[in-house]
Amino acid sequence: MNQSISKFIFQRLSGELKNSSSVSKWRNFYRLNNYYRKELLKLSSHIIPLHASIIEFGSKGGELLSALSNKVKVGVEYDAGLISYAKKRHPQTRFIKGDNLNSLKGRKFDYILLTNILSEVEDIQLFLKEIKKISHADTKIVVFYFNLLWKPALDLGERLGLKMSLDRQPNWLSVRELENLFYIESYEVVRWGRSFLVPYNFGFVSDFVNKYLVPLPLINNFCLINYSIFRLKPRRKNYSTSVVIPARNEEGTIRGILQKIPKLGTSTEVIFVEGFSKDNTYLAIKDEIKKYKGPLSLRLFKGRRRGKGSAVRLGFSKAAGELLMILDADLTVAPSELPKFYDAASSGLGDLIIGSRLIYPMDKEAMRFLNYVGNRFFSWAFTFLLGQPIKDTLCGTKVILKRDYSKIVKNRKIFADFDPFGDFDLIFGAAKLNLKILEIPVRYRERTYGKTNISRFEHGLLLLRMLFPAAKKLKFM
Repeated sequence: MNQSISKFIFQRLSGELKNSSSVSKWRNFYRLNNYYRKELLKLSSHIIPLHASIIEFGSKGGELLSALSNKVKVGVEYDAGLISYAKKRHPQTRFIKGDNLNSLKGRKFDYILLTNILSEVEDIQLFLKEIKKISHADTKIVVFYFNLLWKPALDLGERLGLKMSLDRQPNWLSVRELENLFYIESYEVVRWGRSFLVPYNFGFVSDFVNKYLVPLPLINNFCLINYSIFRLKPRRKNYSTSVVIPARNEEGTIRGILQKIPKLGTSTEVIFVEGFSKDNTYLAIKDEIKKYKGPLSLRLFKGRRRGKGSAVRLGFSKAAGELLMILDADLTVAPSELPKFYDAASSGLGDLIIGSRLIYPMDKEAMRFLNYVGNRFFSWAFTFLLGQPIKDTLCGTKVILKRDYSKIVKNRKIFADFDPFGDFDLIFGAAKLNLKILEIPVRYRERTYGKTNISRFEHGLLLLRMLFPAAKKLKFM
């Protein structure tokens, strides 16, 4: 960062505290707001993955940053007294002055944490431009900022000595205004949410309200803290692609399937995973591979366990491509739809890209009524849990970069591991990693062979069971 620009920005960052030493004043306010600070730490731990490197701007006394379990952590603060205080209290964490960012020597960070600090920055747009220099393509910027509805209460708290006063009027930003500032500087929002209705400790009442009532619609509008997660808008990149086709009892749709799959990206491999079929699906796939003359690279594996989810995991583990795709062997979503998914992924429009069957009219027998009702319910539940709108959770066509899938695998133990289809596994995993989820409308067609492998009631109850651990991990923390 340019040193003079950094100093111009960060002179305002810590808010030169009035009438007393910055350290003693900060310690006093930290003690008064200890419950709120602990809840903020819990929220930060929930949002930021354990493996990520972090830099926090406006780290004050370093309490939040040092309490996070991540290994690579840097705190940035302008006030010299607070820097000295933080270094003495938390020697295991690195702290630097805001006008000494050149000491980072071109370091890039996975997460940039802005904890109630944009309200104090002199020029937010200039600040957002500067932090690009410590960002890589997958960096996430996490912003905590106060809800405008709380302004009268916070102004009163400042007069009563419950909130730190600054040497200037703070910036008050709505969700839309914040997103607009980031948009101007080529960032896009991944997701946003709200937290904390009771910022002080009133025992069971505070814990109950903040954990169980705050996530609910309407009540959520009155929370103290907004949080938004941003990323830089990606540039287009071409990928090698692996299309995984789980197949069980699909002999009739396998005939001629390879002629329908287009070449995607720099190279395309097709991986069939067959298992537990009662017809001749395996032999049909072998025959198609033997007859095929074309640009696709082809492989076939035998599934080890029942269920589409197991087949997808096996296929992904064998895949050589940078971009992983799932195509259902029943061809209710046509292979001709796949270029839409590739184009969206290569343009960086989304990290997990899923098909949505509920936009276009579908064939008469394509989806039974109870399946449709179930999809609508899971759509509502997922939108509520994830903070990202999702219309169709169970469409089989899904696309994700292999590097992101590898991170989901590492985090898989967080959620209940009994998803028979693999859809929830990918969606929950992507949400936990703050990946951007994008839906692409597809035409959903009636089966031309056999019958579905899905048991509406048995599998529906199983998927419903998965919502409870997800709700606990993603919403009711």
